Amino acid sequence: MTSRLVLALLATAALTACGADNTFRLYPLSGPIADQNPAQSIPISITEDSETSGQIWFKLPKPNKTKCSGTWSSLQPREKTHERGLSLKLRDLGGSYKNSTKDVGGVNTGEVYAVCKDGTRLQGTFIMGSGTQSGTGTVTDTHGNTYKLLF
Repeated sequence: MTSRLVLALLATAALTACGADNTFRLYPLSGPIADQNPAQSIPISITEDSETSGQIWFKLPKPNKTKCSGTWSSLQPREKTHERGLSLKLRDLGGSYKNSTKDVGGVNTGEVYAVCKDGTRLQGTFIMGSGTQSGTGTVTDTHGNTYKLLF
């Protein structure tokens, strides 16, 4: 194998590994969980039901130690265009009509909400760049915990 081919295969493997990690992470900032172990991270597994929403599930550590599930959703601004005009073409004689939709670049906002088996509720907001799969936010729960959300 040539060195270029080996380099291309390694780069492809690295990119595939990065894209396969569908997890958000919660990092305790304050509250009972942060008091117990502030250095831990809580992985959140996700599915993408669409480009802008999906399901989440995770397990809170001690002192609660409970399974949780919920939803994430982001707002992706779009620009819709409607055009009408006079057409003198034989094929479209009389008029033409065109609809188009395109994504608008920038920062998108989103929310995450989950309910745990013991009744604990988590709710938070995040921001992410258009066309990216990374973002940051803050989540709180009903037991006084505050988390940093990173993905």
